[in-house]
Amino acid sequence: MSITEELQRAIIPGRILAVQVGLSRTAVLAEAEDGIRCGLAATLSNPELDNHHQPSVRQAGHLHEIDYAELAGLIESDSFTEVAIGLATINALLPRDASSWVELNAEDYLVQNGAGKNVAMVGHFPVVNRLRACAGNLWVLELRPKEGDLPAEAAAEVIPQADIVAITGTTLINKTFDGLIKLCRPTAEVIMLGPSTPLSPVLHGHGVRMIAGTIVLDPQKTVLGIGQGISLHQLHQTGWIKFVTMKKE
Repeated sequence: MSITEELQRAIIPGRILAVQVGLSRTAVLAEAEDGIRCGLAATLSNPELDNHHQPSVRQAGHLHEIDYAELAGLIESDSFTEVAIGLATINALLPRDASSWVELNAEDYLVQNGAGKNVAMVGHFPVVNRLRACAGNLWVLELRPKEGDLPAEAAAEVIPQADIVAITGTTLINKTFDGLIKLCRPTAEVIMLGPSTPLSPVLHGHGVRMIAGTIVLDPQKTVLGIGQGISLHQLHQTGWIKFVTMKKE
């Protein structure tokens, strides 16, 4: 069974209240048995889509009326914008066990544990400069490389050399996760991080040892902020979200 199929099966029932596709983040607001929840994912698009014939979001304006399982099923869509909506729905409705995570910023963990090691990072995170100062080797793979980054096509060359592989949760949206995880050495420590990351032990069964994601503390304000273009850094500064980490022992 694929990782996306397992994630869909893992969610709890809920009623969709709102869907917000913002500048950089997508948010889904849902009501579950334990209250109002919000799930996040990165907003992505498919520039090659002809929106006149194939809109990025086919049921835009009616998404809040769709059954939660159907909305989560958008994770299988060919439109990355819809995939993000599906993943945000999943993140809103995954079972939560606060005893299974700790408040730990994965970027701090990478700096502490990456010293002297070979580190491959899929996605250019703000921690890059700190890691460059301490890692034995740091390879940053990017679809849109910045100075010092490698193009995504270099993954097959560098990931098998890495002791630590940090993978952005966005790989679940652009459908590159399966190919990347196959490149990792069995002994490598694989970390998935970022607000798109599902906080679910399902990931442990697919080779991810450390899961670093986001819990939304104020769902309504977060959805409002995302509709107004708020950044992840701003969300964290306001105290509307917190970063947590689950680790497979």
